[in-house]
Amino acid sequence: MENVSTAPIAGAARLRRTLTLWDLILYGVIVVQPVAPMSVFGVLSDRSHGHVVTTILIAMVAMLFTAISYGRMARVYPSAGSAFTYVGQEINPALGYITGWGMVMDYLLNPLICTIWCSQQAHVFAPQVPYWGWVIFFVLLFTELNVRGVKTSARVNAGLATGMGVVIAIFFVVAARYIFGHPHDGAAFFLQPFYDPKTWNSKAILGGTSIAVLTYIGFDGISTLSEEVENPRRNILLATVLTCLVIGILSAFEVYAAQLIWPAWLPFPNVDTAFVHVAARAWHPMLAIVGVTLLVANFGSAMGAQLGAARLLYGMGRSEALPKSFFGKVDPQRHVPRNNVIFVGLIALIGAFVMSFGLGAQMLNFGALIAFMGVNAAAFIHYFVRAEEKKLTHFIPPVAGFCICLLLWVNLSHTAILAGVTWMAIGISFGAWKTHGFRKNLINFELPPDEA
Repeated sequence: MENVSTAPIAGAARLRRTLTLWDLILYGVIVVQPVAPMSVFGVLSDRSHGHVVTTILIAMVAMLFTAISYGRMARVYPSAGSAFTYVGQEINPALGYITGWGMVMDYLLNPLICTIWCSQQAHVFAPQVPYWGWVIFFVLLFTELNVRGVKTSARVNAGLATGMGVVIAIFFVVAARYIFGHPHDGAAFFLQPFYDPKTWNSKAILGGTSIAVLTYIGFDGISTLSEEVENPRRNILLATVLTCLVIGILSAFEVYAAQLIWPAWLPFPNVDTAFVHVAARAWHPMLAIVGVTLLVANFGSAMGAQLGAARLLYGMGRSEALPKSFFGKVDPQRHVPRNNVIFVGLIALIGAFVMSFGLGAQMLNFGALIAFMGVNAAAFIHYFVRAEEKKLTHFIPPVAGFCICLLLWVNLSHTAILAGVTWMAIGISFGAWKTHGFRKNLINFELPPDEA
């Protein structure tokens, strides 16, 4: 493995370390969304035969393996390039480039589909403003907040987390009132969401878990902020793992309450909006409250995803996998990769007019799962294969994480696979052109000095 240069570049503007552990956790929770299981509740209930809470908890354990690998690799490479850097340094620069290119698709699509969702929902609330008007509004707002600097984004994240936390707390209160205000079958009633012998099917549970894992996708964005974090070698690992735990436990409580309110045998009026109907059954005003909350959640997710995408592009630009003159620059005043923030905003603006929410959502996981597999492989090589002492704790998490992600990846929809393969072919062709048939070095990795 080649040595990593840590010499500072004279006169070059750098990202600034201002984020605390709490900022990171808030960022991760907002990007993943504390209301993440609400949008897939109906699908999960159908697929798992009413065992949504079980699939959420199993998925949490599965994602914790990958979260550990992300956190451990951030200790070695505290870089904004995240998985792109880990794979490129530990395995092969070309594979790192391919991983980064796959991540670009994932990171660009996330703010795009969130923009579409926010614009559509806002148009429902205020139909006098056309859809295209809401698209322009949200793209400009997301871009402006992120251009202002990472601490501004962190403060907005704190506000969003507080707002969603209040709504979730209200839901728990009205859910408890409904559940205990209606007759039930004693202790067995409260255990059915975990295990109902009448409907339990192991294959259905595994199928549901493959969907439930998507609830956690986005936590990897924490590692893209490694160069803006105080003590990244400690805080990235803690924040990544704690984000998965917080989201997993909170999600389990949300769907557990929902399953008690709406029994598995009762069909939903609309599977895609099942949780809204559940909330309305507990207390009718929750119909509007949950709708607004999901709008707020997607607002925060879009802003956070744009932030992560800009940092990923910066890491690839600085390493010369993408044109460095544009993607590798940092604004000297605000210490943010402004060019990349604006670029991601333009992609979201254009994409919101030419792509549907459904298609974007299907394509989203292709690149994310490639990145997850790459990080697990890099962690396995660094901490187990190359380590003098072979520890079981350095073997199980990356191997388990890799196998689970591979299983999910091969079971993506045909549309997602076709679009993903096309995207990867474009990236590989660009790499081949850039290196004259891969006869030159594809990437020049360079990490910043480790600041206090």
